[in-house]
Amino acid sequence: MVFAHGYGCDQNMWRLVAPAFADTYRLVLFDHVGNGKSDLSAYHDDRYSTLDGYADDVLEILHENDLWDVVFVGHSVSSMIGIIAAIKEPERFAKLVLIGPSPRYINEPADGYLGGFTHADLDSLLDSLDSNYLGWSSQMAPVIMGNPERPELGEELTNSFCRTDPEIAKKFARVTFLADNRDDLLKLRTPSLILQCTDDVIAPTFVGDYVHKHTAGSTMVYMNATGHCPNLSAPEETIDAIKSWL
Repeated sequence: MVFAHGYGCDQNMWRLVAPAFADTYRLVLFDHVGNGKSDLSAYHDDRYSTLDGYADDVLEILHENDLWDVVFVGHSVSSMIGIIAAIKEPERFAKLVLIGPSPRYINEPADGYLGGFTHADLDSLLDSLDSNYLGWSSQMAPVIMGNPERPELGEELTNSFCRTDPEIAKKFARVTFLADNRDDLLKLRTPSLILQCTDDVIAPTFVGDYVHKHTAGSTMVYMNATGHCPNLSAPEETIDAIKSWL
């Protein structure tokens, strides 16, 4: 079982979820380049100019450790990274768990697609991130986390953002928020579970519904958990949903 963290996070974000599967699965956790304790010298602009570079990293981990029949658990942008990896080498993957997935964050009115953000919204968000990454982190992390009655969760996400290399984080943000992976959903043949939170400002319910509708063999679970990070805010519900599906 391979756990892949979301934007601005690291493998520590799985500490409340992953151990629940240790008696059944071999657990593999890692940090995307630029996050956590990753080797920053491994970052190259060309490789990581799209999510494909991150998907290739996942496949390298599977090759290096001779992993097959993998249950891939991806949070946020790592949901799409896992989908790309599973399309490239489907024989390696048994199942995908997609937590708060979004194939396209920007609304596309001409296509009738709602991603949750206008082009102007994202331009403003990325400009703010470029000009003051630490300030952006402290402002946005509590919004992304949700659960305002539990400010310690927002503080943890803020601290995680602040541990991320700021220059790489700025580039990864553009790769994440400007990507369009809607066509990839149609190519996926690996069975998948979609975990959709309530009041998720990053990946609203209508986005999760779109992923479910356009992904063959997918199962949708609407969670009581609120915000974008149920692995931190509602680990027991997250664990139960995954175990029930598996």
